[in-house]
Amino acid sequence: MLLDLWKQAYEAMVYNRRRTSITMVGMAWGIATVVLLLAYGSGFGRAIEAIFAQWGTQLIGVFPGRTSEQAGGSKAGVQVRFTQEDIDRLQQTVPGVKHVAAILAKDVPVSNESHTYTWTVNGYHPIIQEILVLDVDYGRFFSDDDDANRAHVAVIGSEAKTKLFGGVYPIGQHIRLNGISFEVIGVLQAKMQEDESDVNRQIYVPLSSMSDLKDPKYFDGFWLNYNGDHAAIQQSIRNTLGAMHNFRPSDHQAIFVADLEQQLTQFKIVTIALEVLLLFIGALTLGIAGIGLMNIMLVAVQQRTKEIGIEKALGARKRHILIQFLAESLVITGIGGAAGIALAYAVSIGVGRITFYSAMAAHADAADIQLLISPLIVVVATGILIVVGLVSGMIPALKAANLNPIEALRYE
Repeated sequence: MLLDLWKQAYEAMVYNRRRTSITMVGMAWGIATVVLLLAYGSGFGRAIEAIFAQWGTQLIGVFPGRTSEQAGGSKAGVQVRFTQEDIDRLQQTVPGVKHVAAILAKDVPVSNESHTYTWTVNGYHPIIQEILVLDVDYGRFFSDDDDANRAHVAVIGSEAKTKLFGGVYPIGQHIRLNGISFEVIGVLQAKMQEDESDVNRQIYVPLSSMSDLKDPKYFDGFWLNYNGDHAAIQQSIRNTLGAMHNFRPSDHQAIFVADLEQQLTQFKIVTIALEVLLLFIGALTLGIAGIGLMNIMLVAVQQRTKEIGIEKALGARKRHILIQFLAESLVITGIGGAAGIALAYAVSIGVGRITFYSAMAAHADAADIQLLISPLIVVVATGILIVVGLVSGMIPALKAANLNPIEALRYE
């Protein structure tokens, strides 16, 4: 009996193949929209993560300020100054901290035989390469021996190399930093850079050598990487430095903390909100396609009312009629859904990379949006499709199953 009902559903679809095809196209368009919108939302999230990943997300920068609250008898407005003692204390007392690197920076004339520019020169311990993910394009980064020996060596950004040397191989060449000669030993890989940013023009030298350019008594701040919860690490930093410099940990003007994980979390909230919005829009589009399917099936019930009456007169029960019409709607939904998912994959491959951050920054192709369809997206879209198909098919199927056989036989 069930096999006969499935055959009847199939024959009805073939007989009304134009109507069936149009309905399938509507379902395909709806599911393709859901998949592509979810893929866009996911791609947007990956693009944001790529922007932060170039520096590493488990990264905190701490910079000195002035106190804004009285504490321990000290008046407000006291300048906080960092020394090596602060770094040593943080490494000893803050759990989860992996490495800390002091910052000593100054804008100085940078020149060679042909060009002169005013750029930022940064003095760091060599561990900064790991902390800030400073990947070397060619050459090398300065080492602990370079730092210990106060070697006059420099690692330059990619744009600095282009402006100073053009197409000339820079390794082994010399530049003058505020008139002092330094040997170029490495060129960094380009990082994403907006028009106003100088990230690829900066120069990096050993912290000990930076003392020839700037008084090393007080640091301009420090960067650290860590394992664990960023909020707990940040609070522990404030507690430790507050105790050392006699300010309250709640005084956010005393020190400024740049917590990349916290910023990324804020962006993730925006990303989740966007994905929910796109999911709602996609589900709404698929729901409209489902309404089209429902209308078509209601028309089919009306056209086959007399046929339903004959089936019931021959012994068909409500569930058999229900299955017959529900099967027809689910087959239309299934074929349309499969075609829609295939269409979504084709569109995602054809579209490729969608310009996003690269429109605002150089070397930012990795932070553009790619419509990569994940298995989770397919599962979510399929779940929505099943719900829409069941609801759209169940209402006409129930109407058909509940028809009075006598009235159905009289229907003209």
